[in-house]
Amino acid sequence: MKEKRLILLNTSVLTGYGTFVYQRLSLAEARKLVREFVSEGKTIDSAIGHPSTADLLARLLEFPVAVNRVEFSQTLDDAALIFKLKQRVTEGKILSREELETMGYEFGLLTRVE
Repeated sequence: MKEKRLILLNTSVLTGYGTFVYQRLSLAEARKLVREFVSEGKTIDSAIGHPSTADLLARLLEFPVAVNRVEFSQTLDDAALIFKLKQRVTEGKILSREELETMGYEFGLLTRVE
């Protein structure tokens, strides 16, 4: 993969203008992507803002995921690994890891191509 940094996001969002490609990934493909970035010595950053989500992602991806509430703007050098819940969360509700797992989730890869 040509991107130099992988950012972990808990929703699919376009953070700027440009042309993007968004594709579904299986859990196995998401793990493989993380391993690829690690083995190539590339940066992996987290923009995951809730501890329960970071904890679940760390277990699923077999990689430490920090809690990090930051604003992110995707560049051509970034790939975004998206962790997306299959249901909308009630406003202000903080979910436990168990509730996140029950709700269901999917992974996606968002890349900016221009």
